[in-house]
Amino acid sequence: MRTWQVQDVMTTDVATVREGTPYREIVDLLTGRHVTAAPVVDGARRVLGVVSEADLLHKVELQGQPHERRVFVSRHHRQARVKAGATLAADLMTAPPVTVAPDASLVEAARIMGERNVKRLPVVDDLDRLVGIVTRGDLLKVHLRPDADIRRDVVDEVLHRVLGVPDGVVDVTVYDGVVTLTGQLGRWSTVHLALRLTGQVSGVVEVVGALGYAVDDAPMAALRAGAGTPAGIA
Repeated sequence: MRTWQVQDVMTTDVATVREGTPYREIVDLLTGRHVTAAPVVDGARRVLGVVSEADLLHKVELQGQPHERRVFVSRHHRQARVKAGATLAADLMTAPPVTVAPDASLVEAARIMGERNVKRLPVVDDLDRLVGIVTRGDLLKVHLRPDADIRRDVVDEVLHRVLGVPDGVVDVTVYDGVVTLTGQLGRWSTVHLALRLTGQVSGVVEVVGALGYAVDDAPMAALRAGAGTPAGIA
């Protein structure tokens, strides 16, 4: 069962700047390309950092304000002061960059964004060279998959290939990404696995289980799971 990866949704035509790119050129680039950030790259397209609108706005936010002497200065305020006075990408960028590999899953990319509190991730190869960029909006593209494509994956990959369920045993309907499974299977563990794997199909918003089973092997499945064998696999 194929899971969508970052390379399936990322943008490859990336607006970039170099360390020596001046403030005004960065502003012109972001506004002209209608993007909110640009990776800072070296001559080999290795990503050194990211300069975003937030980095640039410190100059607007603190413009004309006198420098206050404080006994205790937060790290954020100190960084904001430095960036407010910066004129080149090297001093404006946020570094080191938070990046992701092109073959990372969308789940992994979303987890990195959440944990690191960033809105986009430069996508880099094994040598840290830029190959694309992925944003929060890009990750949501998976939920634009047609219902027919989702249904085909559930039937072909989950029911037929993984579980070996013949045609006509389980009815699969998909509406706006919500998958409903109806029918009768042999064991509880097979039902449990069918629902779990269906939920992992790219584009699935919710799984509605209307599946019955002839044999309740839940206790045995729990024992197998405790012994290290995945539940639902004999």
